Amino acid sequence: MTITFKDKVALVTGGGNGLGREYCLALAGLGARVVVNDLGGTLDGSRGDAAQPASNQSTAAQPAAALSAAEKVAAEIRSLGGEAIASTADITDYDQVKGMTEEAMNKWGRIDILINNAGILRDKTFSKMSPEDFQKVVDVHLFGTMNCTKLVWDIMKAQGYGRILLTSSSSGLFGNFGQSNYGAAKAAMVGLMNVLHHEGAKYDIRVNCLAPTAATRMLDGLLPEKVEALMAPKLVAPGALYLVSDEAPSKTILGAGAGSFSVIRISETPGVFLGGEETTVDDVAKNWATISNPEGQTEMAAAFEQTNKFVELAAKSLGITLTTDRGR
Repeated sequence: MTITFKDKVALVTGGGNGLGREYCLALAGLGARVVVNDLGGTLDGSRGDAAQPASNQSTAAQPAAALSAAEKVAAEIRSLGGEAIASTADITDYDQVKGMTEEAMNKWGRIDILINNAGILRDKTFSKMSPEDFQKVVDVHLFGTMNCTKLVWDIMKAQGYGRILLTSSSSGLFGNFGQSNYGAAKAAMVGLMNVLHHEGAKYDIRVNCLAPTAATRMLDGLLPEKVEALMAPKLVAPGALYLVSDEAPSKTILGAGAGSFSVIRISETPGVFLGGEETTVDDVAKNWATISNPEGQTEMAAAFEQTNKFVELAAKSLGITLTTDRGR
């Protein structure tokens, strides 16, 4: 199997640095035409270089030092023989994202791939975190992802093809001290993926999450030198590209870092029927070891699988026979 992105158009947010830059270069290297989006902001999202020219046509006479982060990557792709345009659109601004997608459609007529990679950090303990800092991080990660995904969704439906990658994180999946805002936004990626997987299936729109770890500016100064050397952003890119390829799965959370990859699953224990209306909190406490026993746990394909499981547990315990018609 040889994966190629020939004739595909990819939009990558946060494409000017770190992981996003590696995604853009790797996609272009395998034939994709790339929209490199990057506001050029600081790590906390306080400012950007959006005043710089946003498209390749506008920068021919610009010295390298004056180029935006997005344009530097787009220029690098073009210097290697690829096709790329740059955008400094703020992904939290729906109209700016609309303009970016329209530019891609006007130039290439389609958008096949969206990698939602852009993000910021405003870390503090929950006690010290301001509501403004909480909201800003959620706005960039969750609403920025929603804006970009919303504006490519109908394009992909009309094409009958789409690949969307959302960026989650171990901070949201497992928790990390001082990152309640970031963790909340990153956990939300999984919920969004789960629903869009179902809504996009009949249009061959596949939606996945990547939970990457790499030596980017988000981890600057936090890692020992030897560890940092093992965590090059380039080592995550193969996993991201697989999740947006023709062969991609859907509704999958892929962990990636230091050249290693894993699948993260959310499972549910078999469950225990405790007696219906007569059940008390003491019953739950007394049966907690059985309720939480992971033996036989399974993944749920959709929300109503859990509902059906609980109904079947109750019916079986009460001796009720369920029929398959609406008169059950």
